[in-house]
Amino acid sequence: MAQPLLTMRGIVKSFSGVKALDGIDLAVSPGECVGLCGENGAGKSTLMKVLSGVYPYGTWDGEILWEDQPLKAANVRDTEHAGIVIIHQELMLVPELSVAENIFLGNEITLPGGRMNYAAMYRRADELLRELDITGINVAQPVMNYGGGHQQLIEIAKALNKRAKLLILDEPSSSLTASETRILLNIVRDLKKRGVACVYISHKLDEVEAVCDTITVIRDGRHVATEPMRGLTTERIIAMMVGREIKNLFPREPHEIGDVVFEARNVTCFDVTNPRRKRVDNVSFTLRRGEILGVAGLVGAGRTELMQAVFGAYPGSCAASVVLEGAPLRIRAPVDAIRAGIAMVPEDRKRHGIVPQLGVGHNITLAVLQRFAKGGRIDAAAELDTIHTEIKRLSIRAAHPMLSIASLSGGNQQKAVLTKMLLTNPKVLILDEPTRGVDVGAKYEIYKLIFQLAQRGMAIVMVSSELPEVLGISDRVLVIGEGELRGDFINDGQTLTQEHILTAALNPVNSSMTQTGASAA
Repeated sequence: MAQPLLTMRGIVKSFSGVKALDGIDLAVSPGECVGLCGENGAGKSTLMKVLSGVYPYGTWDGEILWEDQPLKAANVRDTEHAGIVIIHQELMLVPELSVAENIFLGNEITLPGGRMNYAAMYRRADELLRELDITGINVAQPVMNYGGGHQQLIEIAKALNKRAKLLILDEPSSSLTASETRILLNIVRDLKKRGVACVYISHKLDEVEAVCDTITVIRDGRHVATEPMRGLTTERIIAMMVGREIKNLFPREPHEIGDVVFEARNVTCFDVTNPRRKRVDNVSFTLRRGEILGVAGLVGAGRTELMQAVFGAYPGSCAASVVLEGAPLRIRAPVDAIRAGIAMVPEDRKRHGIVPQLGVGHNITLAVLQRFAKGGRIDAAAELDTIHTEIKRLSIRAAHPMLSIASLSGGNQQKAVLTKMLLTNPKVLILDEPTRGVDVGAKYEIYKLIFQLAQRGMAIVMVSSELPEVLGISDRVLVIGEGELRGDFINDGQTLTQEHILTAALNPVNSSMTQTGASAA
């Protein structure tokens, strides 16, 4: 075994007296990829912030050795200078700057006199993207012109431009399509061949198995195990992560499906930047009481835009007729939908789901504050009682209910957003990518909750990019492709397959599509 490039020993990090990390060990050698696994809130991101200098030397206990010498970084610049580069789960790009400007941010190539050498930066940025097999990007265009998947790959190019010896990837594929994920995994394999060390943090264990040589598992801030990947199975990794065995990831529960409770008719959305282009083209669907309706399709197909239009949250021009329990609704904004009995957990929780400046508790009660209003004032005691109850019900890991929600892991933020919308007691619940960035154990709990809500008669729409999730949870599946409804399948748990869904997503509408693999609803 090669001499470790990095060794972390006995790392302890506390917040307000609460230990987030309690004696964690980690070692990575040149050309090795270590998978760092654990539930949301286990301490993975905190450990990487210690390593990358986000939490400077002196704010944590333990020892970090880098190339066999103590590492005492005061900030991120110190660790990047050493060759440690982290790609955070939340992208760190400046949307208005060009791709090349983002790649060279803080490391610009300049001409005599300090002026930017854009020609050299464009050339080098093009070379980097070609090396990474990333196509279809104009490096002179603003980053905001590209989707989340391309932006994630641009982040990797930016990291490699800093000549990283150790690359930390924190949930790198959370916004990638299947093809983009394949590119990412190939990049990691190529980096290993070049001798670059990697720490790969992901809840997608198939990716971990594909590229990682060693697995380190932490739970509740403590080191559980470090073992070679070749001796492990997915089931064993999950058991180490959650402290128990999960035999069936999709805990299907019988639930009665009633009459049609909700209808969306002729939903059409026009592109925000190009009003002549339709993002959603005349889509209609129904939803029954107690039904779990999965919505599948490729990234960019129009799934999110469809749900935003129904909820009154689409930022551009759109048209939709919405009927709830036989009564037409006029929904001009999300507040209208919530008052009518429709709730939505958005895809992008950072932009649309949370208020980062507020605490966990105040985020949870944000949509129902009027419930605690008495004489123009908030009944703080009643609000706090509800907050404690909801945090316990969804097992949200927060040291204190008034702790900033921005300090929580992505999965715990997601639970808080879900709790907030459930407090509105909706008749229809729309979940857009409800388990994105959520660990296996938390996914299981969210699935159980979805089935419990369906048993109580709530009608649920679940948009997901993960086809196993769609098939494991849904009673019926809508397939959206290029803004069109391309399939409406009953899911009996046996007949409908991923191949049927992908075939529908990739093919224009035809008369046989709704009959492929399952009976049409």
